[in-house]
Amino acid sequence: MAIAKRFIAGAICPRCAEMDRIRSWEQHGIRYRECVSCDFFEQLPIEDEAPSELETRVNRPREEQDRQDFQPVRILDPKGR
Repeated sequence: MAIAKRFIAGAICPRCAEMDRIRSWEQHGIRYRECVSCDFFEQLPIEDEAPSELETRVNRPREEQDRQDFQPVRILDPKGR
């Protein structure tokens, strides 16, 4: 059975700096990457759990959202209606 080797779109080879030349595949719990332009080859163990997302200002709750002291707002009509 042939192993499906897939190209990684936008990947840049760390050795020759060519774009779209890296292909990747998995076999026996190991992820492999190689460049078709040069002799770059790398083995990476596959981790069981997904990496945790880095905390940024976008994905952490704002301090105002954590507070529970809400007050109603009364809108005044400037014409007195």
